[in-house]
Amino acid sequence: MRRHLVARLGQSLIVVVIVATITFIVIRTAPGDPFSYASDTITPAVRAQWRTQFGYDRPVLEQFARYIASLARGDFGYSLSRHGTVSHALAVAIPNTLLLVGVALTLSVGLGMIVGVLQATRKGGWLDRISSTVLLVFYSLPDFWGALMMLLVFAYWWRVLPAGYMVTPVMHDYMNGWEAFRDRVSHLVLPASTLTLLTMAAIARYQRAAMLEVLPADYIRTALAKGLSERAIIWRHALRNALTPMVTLLGLLFPVLIGGALFIEKVFSWPGMGLLAADAVSKRDYDLVTATVVVGSVMVVIGNLLADLLHMAIDPRVRE
Repeated sequence: MRRHLVARLGQSLIVVVIVATITFIVIRTAPGDPFSYASDTITPAVRAQWRTQFGYDRPVLEQFARYIASLARGDFGYSLSRHGTVSHALAVAIPNTLLLVGVALTLSVGLGMIVGVLQATRKGGWLDRISSTVLLVFYSLPDFWGALMMLLVFAYWWRVLPAGYMVTPVMHDYMNGWEAFRDRVSHLVLPASTLTLLTMAAIARYQRAAMLEVLPADYIRTALAKGLSERAIIWRHALRNALTPMVTLLGLLFPVLIGGALFIEKVFSWPGMGLLAADAVSKRDYDLVTATVVVGSVMVVIGNLLADLLHMAIDPRVRE
């Protein structure tokens, strides 16, 4: 087990290094520079001076070596678009993304597992057919389109939820504790619900397939013959053995949630990593773009490592 974890950590480190290298080279070899968006307000001489000052006039390999050296010191660089350090921008955005993704992951896993179990125990029934169709529709929707439709229906047509941001601007600072909590939760509902609906279908389908493989097993029939209730057999015995494929799916689902959060945060103006990355790309903020991709890859790697640990906890054969 220890050897397996060490090997996975080594593989994860290699993945992060490769992602950082590709991102660094691609963003810097593309046409333009961080000062292109302000080309109408600065002279070519000032622009050339700034390029020299920040080292953007040097060869790409030299820039990469300097960037790796700064990363080794814990310095992600300076954000020209945010007029501050990249570390500060990340410190503000990362907790917001983790909140959104954490809520969406919890809801999608919980609801997806429940729906998948109900579908498997009522295979071919009206509940199975209707829920499968509805979830397939949500699963087929592109992230940005689903977010726009949720925004249109619940923020503009019905006006029951806020259209964007994490809190109500200005007014949130004057709210008491309970009002501030309700305000924050109301702003979280739309983006978290959208991300949940778009990912819950995959979990439900995997859970349904896993349950259908477990239910005909001999130990299930033995438990029925001993007089155990159907609820106890399904939720205590069958579900436990059907969780192994779900843990593997979680390792694959976490990158999807991180990637989907980019579109969700952009549509709902949620101040997280996705919105930060989108703004950084549009303004060619080299250090901020590279940092968001690197941090995103680290989050994905950590998610996969946690999935491996859960797999070991559920399946004793993996620990051998």
